[in-house]
Amino acid sequence: MPNKEKNMEINENTFLGDFKQLTKFGLSLSVVFSAIAGYLLAATTIDFTTITLLAVGGYLMVGASNAFNQIIEIDADKLMQRTMDRPLPTGRYTTKTAMIIAVTFSILGLYLLYCINEKSALLGAVSIFLYTCAYTPLKGITPLAVFVGAFPGAIPFLLGWVAATNRFGIEAGVFFMIQFFWQFPHFWAIGWLGHDEYLKAGYNLLPTGKRDRKTVVQILLYTLLLIFVSIIPIFKITGQFYIYPITAILIFMSGAVILYYGIQLYKDLTKKTAKRLMLASVFYITAIQIIYIIDKFLH
Repeated sequence: MPNKEKNMEINENTFLGDFKQLTKFGLSLSVVFSAIAGYLLAATTIDFTTITLLAVGGYLMVGASNAFNQIIEIDADKLMQRTMDRPLPTGRYTTKTAMIIAVTFSILGLYLLYCINEKSALLGAVSIFLYTCAYTPLKGITPLAVFVGAFPGAIPFLLGWVAATNRFGIEAGVFFMIQFFWQFPHFWAIGWLGHDEYLKAGYNLLPTGKRDRKTVVQILLYTLLLIFVSIIPIFKITGQFYIYPITAILIFMSGAVILYYGIQLYKDLTKKTAKRLMLASVFYITAIQIIYIIDKFLH
């Protein structure tokens, strides 16, 4: 009896682990964090029903995109060390099971976002479509896939603002540009780390096709654009969204960490530095959202 219970527990843990892998649970939570940050920056009064709909709908939206992505890339995932143990390449999940999850998540996620407002549902639909039907198939064709993928990747922060206000505008545009420019140093650092693995699967995600200084120059360029867009609100030309000078300084200092590792990568071209660059980018996008929220509630 104890062995039977133990086996059941292992199977349950495996199923849950596979489910989290298929929907990329950690990534989905980071998207939810960005969406809620955008909401808090826009809302004049906090509606916890809307926050719940946004969080669950956003998670389902990203989970669906990731599930569709893994269905399409099942053969490529079998070739890479970091992906070959995913539920689809190993056969622990069938394509049919993954498709049911992806479609169900899409329908439920878009419905919940529609319950907030139509524009939120539209953004969710655009995100799923671009990620699944544009970014994923382009990965095996051109490094420009990263540029295309930056569009759905930049929607969460914007989604939160639209969920709170039911409108687009310059504030939402700034949020979109921040996450859009952030994608490049972040994903090119990931592409640098996994370059050899990606090549095995027929993917080349670096802008020049190789780990060289020209790629790093582009990383540095987009990092500068990211920092500039992030501190624009200090000039009070971004509608209702503006920040204090001390906030701009903190954001600039956070961005300087990415710049530092970018410059180091230009010098040594090593995976070790690329990993630090990637981690610095994760720190940045999380930190500035928290800093923005603190700044707002100090106004």
